[in-house]
Amino acid sequence: MTYGYLADLALILLATKALSMLTGKLQMPQVVGALVAGLVMGPAVLNIIQPSDFLSQVAELGVIVIMFSAGMGTDLNELKQTGKAGFVIAMAGVLVPLAMGTGLMFIFNTGELAMPGNKFLQDLFLGVVLTATSVSITVETLKELGKLSTKVGNAILAAALIDDVLGLVCLTVVTSMAGADVNIVLVLVKILLFFLFAGVLGVVVSKALNWYETKVRNRDLRRYPILAFVLCLFMAWAAEEWFGVADIIGAFAAGLIVATTPKGAYTASKFTPLAYLLLTPVFFANLGIGVELPKMDAMILLFTIALVVVGIGSKLIGCGLGAKLCGFKGRQCVQVGCGMACRGEVALIVANKGMAMNIVNPIFFGPIIILVVCCAVFTPIMLKVAFKGENAYEGMEESKLAENFQLSEQVDEVTARLIEGEKRRQGK
Repeated sequence: MTYGYLADLALILLATKALSMLTGKLQMPQVVGALVAGLVMGPAVLNIIQPSDFLSQVAELGVIVIMFSAGMGTDLNELKQTGKAGFVIAMAGVLVPLAMGTGLMFIFNTGELAMPGNKFLQDLFLGVVLTATSVSITVETLKELGKLSTKVGNAILAAALIDDVLGLVCLTVVTSMAGADVNIVLVLVKILLFFLFAGVLGVVVSKALNWYETKVRNRDLRRYPILAFVLCLFMAWAAEEWFGVADIIGAFAAGLIVATTPKGAYTASKFTPLAYLLLTPVFFANLGIGVELPKMDAMILLFTIALVVVGIGSKLIGCGLGAKLCGFKGRQCVQVGCGMACRGEVALIVANKGMAMNIVNPIFFGPIIILVVCCAVFTPIMLKVAFKGENAYEGMEESKLAENFQLSEQVDEVTARLIEGEKRRQGK
């Protein structure tokens, strides 16, 4: 038995945290730093760390935990209360990027770049990659501008919640169609059966945990995260093995179920350290390690430029059009579109799933990373231009969604202060 994997993990954690801090200071998502760290240490640059089965398996567990946490962070009641505007903007923000991304891939996915198999499915998958929105940068920018708790801010937050769910539904359909000799009717039946299974299991688990909560109250709470993680792993496995649905969909569904239980918030808080310390850095670093930098010939360069334009433009057009249909004024439509343009971890997760299933040529992953970076850079700039000339905190209104975003940050700050206070008390 060799212990080289321990050195690999140490290097990954050190490099990802260092570069994540750097990208954070540059107002970019920390996942970009983790990606770059993997890219630098991998075969593409320094060749210090090689792809391995161990890293792939840890990374797979990482993406399951990421999607599980995303599910726990999605409040179904909030989704119901987002109203017409959130749904319409999200729907338009999914359909337009889906169509434009598919069209772009149709143009470039030819000759040696095309993978064997169903070409339409390959083209469609890039559209699915472009559907997801990451609002972390948008939220920070809106807070800086004093526009988070406004009509536009509420619309962006609501649409982003629904956007992820719709994008995952698209992913479910496309990945289920990826097998050989696919019967579309059977695929749709399996998807419907999975959602039925998740719904029934959700009711059973929720009732069981409600009963358990009445028995233990606040004693022995450590069992909650364990039981929740068992549910997550089981549903991820069942989704793949029983229904032909991507494992990350099963993990997300498990997260939605846990979010409805009495200790959902407590359970979610216990997965943050696990994800932050190990699984998330390894997942994103492994993506970078596995990247084969393509020769930037004219075709790949043109595709990269076109992908960035389509990636940003499709959200501007789609979400802006959705906002227009909901009665937003011209400038507000632009603001909503700018706020929904950012891509992040979900886009990378979907792209990685496509490569693992041989739906997408790995040569296209480099341009997708560039898209994520460009969106992170351009989104704050576009938002600041779109809101230029407006008074800070103009058009403020009550927002439960905005309050929840800010509350999670306040909880972290309070926790840190309590720990610091306890240290000082013990030091006396």
